[in-house]
Amino acid sequence: MGQTIIWAGLAVLLALQCSSASKLVCYFTNWAQYRPGEGSFLPDHIDPHLCTHLIYAFAGMSNNEITTVEWDDVTLYEAFTGLKARNQNLKTLLSIGGSSMGTDSFSLMASSADNRRTFVRSVVQFLQTHEFDGLDVAWIYPGRKDKKHFTSLIQELAKAFEKEARKTRKEKLLLSAAVSAGRINIDTGYEVDKISKSVDFINLMTYDFHGASWEKTTGHVSPLNKGKKDLRTAGYNNVDNAVRYWKRKGAPAEKIIMGIPTYGRSFTLDTIDTGVGAPASKAGLPGPFTSEAGLLAYYEICTFKQGATTEMIEEQKVPYSYKGNQWVGYDDVESIKTKVKYLKHHALGGAMVWTIDMDDFSGSFCSQGAYPLIQTLKRELNPGR
Repeated sequence: MGQTIIWAGLAVLLALQCSSASKLVCYFTNWAQYRPGEGSFLPDHIDPHLCTHLIYAFAGMSNNEITTVEWDDVTLYEAFTGLKARNQNLKTLLSIGGSSMGTDSFSLMASSADNRRTFVRSVVQFLQTHEFDGLDVAWIYPGRKDKKHFTSLIQELAKAFEKEARKTRKEKLLLSAAVSAGRINIDTGYEVDKISKSVDFINLMTYDFHGASWEKTTGHVSPLNKGKKDLRTAGYNNVDNAVRYWKRKGAPAEKIIMGIPTYGRSFTLDTIDTGVGAPASKAGLPGPFTSEAGLLAYYEICTFKQGATTEMIEEQKVPYSYKGNQWVGYDDVESIKTKVKYLKHHALGGAMVWTIDMDDFSGSFCSQGAYPLIQTLKRELNPGR
């Protein structure tokens, strides 16, 4: 009898472990529609079974209220949230902020209780009107004077979402925050332990550790570990350090969603040196679709790699490629497998992708099928699903 109970208990535990699948959070950008030709991307391109959570980036703010940004946002919202009709388990969130919005609007809104109240009220109504399941706060980034105000904003949003759920008897709106992986930004802007209690999950932006816009030597966009040449504070510029620091500051591992880029940061080399840390005073040439100097979508990287030399940064577990005077660091299928092993080892809540529209969504560039990076993430995070 005793053994039967023990075996039954083990079976229940095993079932619970199997059912607690990792989150796969994927951002969609509302400017991807403007890319030319095969690069143009709309919600209709999204496979609704690919990610567990989809986040629409970005909404804006006016007079302390959440607003649309693009002329066709409302139409795109409908198509985006409509994906749930094809996958009832899918959750769709709306993200407000981003680097183009900056910090001033957030700072003003969060600075007073009245302004925050106005904002929170507008958010609840806006999300319900457009049938989103939650809000992602992408304040890039709170400054020292904003630190406590940011905490208050997150706490008040969480309370409002709970209150609305009780009132409507519907599922509670989800709340996430997109947060910096940079040590200075973390110390300056976040009361990590406090905000962690109020959010459902934390989208940790573990990418853009290196880039030609702010550095003069080559470096990988999202290295897993510290590099051989990373001395003093440069040793902070990697995924492992950011994850450990957020945990040390009070973020529960299961709420941390580790960011993975579907793009690379590119450089124009100044000398014949092609390694990590090589002199590079200019950004890499713009890609034909993303059209931004210093950035290439994964599908553009696949084209670039034809005739290029590809190397692995052994200690950082990530690849880079170079051809002529062009150099790009990025994640590929193999480095993503390694990163998933890492996040599982640290019992993190899952992976976040920036962005779904920069993977090879059509499958026509990389000869790896549609969404090769995100499909790899999906398989590795939740095998058998």
